[in-house]
Amino acid sequence: MRRRPDELGAHMSIAGGLHRALERGWALDCGAVQIFLKNQRQWRARPMTDADVRAFHAARRQTGIRHVFAHASYLINLGAPGDAAWRQAVDAFTDELERAEALALSCVVIHPGSHLGAGVEAGLARVVAALDEVTRRTPGHKVKIALENTAGAGHVIGRTFAELGALHARAARPERIGICIDTCHLFAAGYDVRRAPGYRQAIGECGVAVGFARVLAFHLNDAKAPLGSGLDRHEHIGRGHLGLAPFARLLTDRRFRRVPKVLETPKEPEPAADRRNLALLRSLRRRRR
Repeated sequence: MRRRPDELGAHMSIAGGLHRALERGWALDCGAVQIFLKNQRQWRARPMTDADVRAFHAARRQTGIRHVFAHASYLINLGAPGDAAWRQAVDAFTDELERAEALALSCVVIHPGSHLGAGVEAGLARVVAALDEVTRRTPGHKVKIALENTAGAGHVIGRTFAELGALHARAARPERIGICIDTCHLFAAGYDVRRAPGYRQAIGECGVAVGFARVLAFHLNDAKAPLGSGLDRHEHIGRGHLGLAPFARLLTDRRFRRVPKVLETPKEPEPAADRRNLALLRSLRRRRR
């Protein structure tokens, strides 16, 4: 199996085993793959076995896929104000980090969470406490935490780069923490990156509040809902409100050249949808060179 040369890829299913995600990614010419480490909509999961780990590492050697990282369960809310829910979230996320470390993944992407009406400052404090606890429980781990920017609906934390930067700055172990930028979420939260001035403003804010070196991954998604909608509704590249221009700018932005970028666009029809979106992204990069 030949090695993949770039940083583009997609989220891949782990049906049939974690290693199957890498095989599916290789079949689509992915240079990056994002996976779930277990069923993302259930709290309980069977332990990861030594055989699971060996099969995954063997598949990674065979496929040569350079960038592999995970997305945490959607159930985890690190900003939960209730003690029982917060402890459950911390336990679950610690388990995900331990699984990711065993697989030698670069990071685990997670939505910071929701304050559920307690207020942004209370929510930020709660998330920071959770980050401090999970990093305390996983000393020596190389896997990083990538806090994902959010679309902004309801009581979610992480809508702005300022909020993401505050989480990083207040954390006890900031070296373990970075961010993942989702283009659909960015647009839904009110960052108009469709034209060059808006793109420069948004990325400039990221550089000041977080720092470019802390951008660990991107989710490349067009947006079904309009600017500032707060709605997390992903669309195929070029078929939503974002259009093609911001993706072309991002893909030729030398500051992020080596940062993995994966699709979370609709899968239907599968695998043709991912293949089309990846081909389009690669063509955009070639056109702007």
